[in-house]
Amino acid sequence: MQIMRNGTQPSMKGPAEWFTGAVRIDSMFQRSEPSRLTGAIVTFEPGARTAWHSHPLGQTLIVTSGAGWTQCEGEPRVEIRAGDVIWCPPGHKHWHGATATTAMTHIAIQESLDGKNVTWMEQVTDAQYLGTDGRD
Repeated sequence: MQIMRNGTQPSMKGPAEWFTGAVRIDSMFQRSEPSRLTGAIVTFEPGARTAWHSHPLGQTLIVTSGAGWTQCEGEPRVEIRAGDVIWCPPGHKHWHGATATTAMTHIAIQESLDGKNVTWMEQVTDAQYLGTDGRD
């Protein structure tokens, strides 16, 4: 058994290539083979979000505090709140983050396929983020 004690790993700032706004990533983990499990605790300040991305084997998000938005390509943006569990199927292009006025923290869990757990794409536009692009 391995225990990763709270506070023993440094937080990291979400890279600008993958996120818009202030994002903190904590407790990143990746298990050794044969496991394919990877994950992190991610906190989005108001207005912050991921870029569009997909996961080869899907992703589970567990919202632990606050409120946020998520959207799959071609579908309306939806609100997510503390206690919600979101499943994004393999290969679905999507984004997630805080609302414009409320921070949001989630646990992100995904599996790697051939060593890759995410494909990052273009940034989410302000119109997409605010739901003013006609999809809401």
